[in-house]
Amino acid sequence: MHKNIPNILTYSRLFAVPLLVLFFLLNIENNRLICCVIFIMASLTDWLDGYLARRWQVESPFGAFLDPVADKIIVAAALILLSSDIFYIYDLAYITIPAIIIISREILISALREWMAEKGLRDVVKVSNLGKYKTTFQMLAIICLLYGKKFFIIDTQPVGTVLLLISAGLALISMFSYFASAWPYIKK
Repeated sequence: MHKNIPNILTYSRLFAVPLLVLFFLLNIENNRLICCVIFIMASLTDWLDGYLARRWQVESPFGAFLDPVADKIIVAAALILLSSDIFYIYDLAYITIPAIIIISREILISALREWMAEKGLRDVVKVSNLGKYKTTFQMLAIICLLYGKKFFIIDTQPVGTVLLLISAGLALISMFSYFASAWPYIKK
């Protein structure tokens, strides 16, 4: 039974997407807090499923495929929701442009990884520390922006906006890094 837990956690991120969308769009009290909690729980499952799969040595090809897909879907959904938020007090360009950069980078790198894997060169574009930093800033940014109000003395909207801009910068840098690593194989 325990060997299915990592994949169940990955599936939970996929099931969290419609909940995130539903609560974001509902006009109920604390809907943004609920969205924030949903996203935090999904982010924690992202870490936990990989940790458990490695610890219990139950990594599977399907889990390795589905995990990054689930991550990208929930992140893209959250960024699209935040970009469309007509009640957001900041200029949406500060959210929309980084969201486009981040989502575009994810699509390009996924395609590059798939192409490299077909060539037997998956390790050339394996996840780097820079990509992990980007993901950390991205998750924290989305959490702050979903919450969207003061948390004790911290105004989460400007903090989230800055974190999202940093994440978009890291997304571009890491994208160029991955393509630079793959370039010798691309130009052949």
